[in-house]
Amino acid sequence: MRYLGVDYGSKKIGLALSDESGAMGFPHSIVSNTPRVIDEICVLIAKENVGGVVVGESRNLKGGENPIAEDARTFGNLITERAGVPVFFESEVFTSAEARRAPAKEMKSRSPKQYPAVDASAAALILTSYLSRTDHG
Repeated sequence: MRYLGVDYGSKKIGLALSDESGAMGFPHSIVSNTPRVIDEICVLIAKENVGGVVVGESRNLKGGENPIAEDARTFGNLITERAGVPVFFESEVFTSAEARRAPAKEMKSRSPKQYPAVDASAAALILTSYLSRTDHG
């Protein structure tokens, strides 16, 4: 089964897709967080035959919810309602920082605003983390 990973943000949403076996996540795209984003994601879920969605669970370093956590949870619930697929939540602590570090050589001289693929890479890290620790098959 294929999974969709989501790095939810108030302005941008990073997306990742797993391989067909559901073993590992790969960066897919970044979409703007607009009122039509759920429609866009539902189209992607249908097109790619996604059977489950993993949304990054936004928490502060003490384990409590941060301001975006409630929006991410609502977003996940809307995906379940509209696309009919289960949504799982996975910790996203440090995923954006890790995604920025991954291609260090290539991005060494760039400012953080010049990391166009960071959100999609963070989504892939969230997805791979979930897939590696669960029996999802």
